[in-house]
Amino acid sequence: MATIIVLQDGKHLGPGRLGVTLRDHGFKIDYRRIDQDGADAIPGDLDNAHGLVVLGSPKPPSADEPWIGRAMDLITKAHEAEMPVIGLCMGHQLVARALGGEVEQLPQMSLGFEPVELTVPGQTETMLAGVPWTTPMFQSHAYHVSKAPPGATVLAKSATTPVECFKVGIRTYGFQFHFEFDRHGITRHFAITKKTMGVDSVSLEQLEAQLDEHYARFARACDRLCLNIASFAVPFDRLLAV
Repeated sequence: MATIIVLQDGKHLGPGRLGVTLRDHGFKIDYRRIDQDGADAIPGDLDNAHGLVVLGSPKPPSADEPWIGRAMDLITKAHEAEMPVIGLCMGHQLVARALGGEVEQLPQMSLGFEPVELTVPGQTETMLAGVPWTTPMFQSHAYHVSKAPPGATVLAKSATTPVECFKVGIRTYGFQFHFEFDRHGITRHFAITKKTMGVDSVSLEQLEAQLDEHYARFARACDRLCLNIASFAVPFDRLLAV
């Protein structure tokens, strides 16, 4: 069974629908809980691993945390081995930093739904097949990738975040938006974020209105994206060989 390492920093920041889809497609998930074990949660090698998922974190990507350096080292190793690497939110930012991109703080935290538009390369990208060219995606980030890594292709953008998604190399992807959350995951994450970060730009009532308006379309696009990752990220011969 092919094993995917998942770096997770917080109980409410799990892989959600992506984890369920990978499991249902025969992958074994090796959860590494940074919030519980710190830098020790991150393996020093990729022995017996077939992919790497780096999730979000409540910490900034430039934080002086030992695990951040170790995570970027692991990202680099996985990328150089041409393994699938999927970064979400802060994971997206760490993938960019690890491979030579740049990350900056936004003037104001992006929280709530925002239209994400596929670029022309994104419209023909296999991993985004079936995803509408413009989709309202759930955002929750105070930092963003201001410069994609050298050689990367920007696949999606939004009004506030010029690099919503990028691909670099064969199987390395970064996604700024939270396609992993279901509706309950969004409301739980929203409540925790407002409490810990004191964000007052969006109220719970406004978020619920956004969910009522956008969630069905968001969920369809995100389910398709997760299915594409499970179907196309790991070469089929490798999945059969383990």
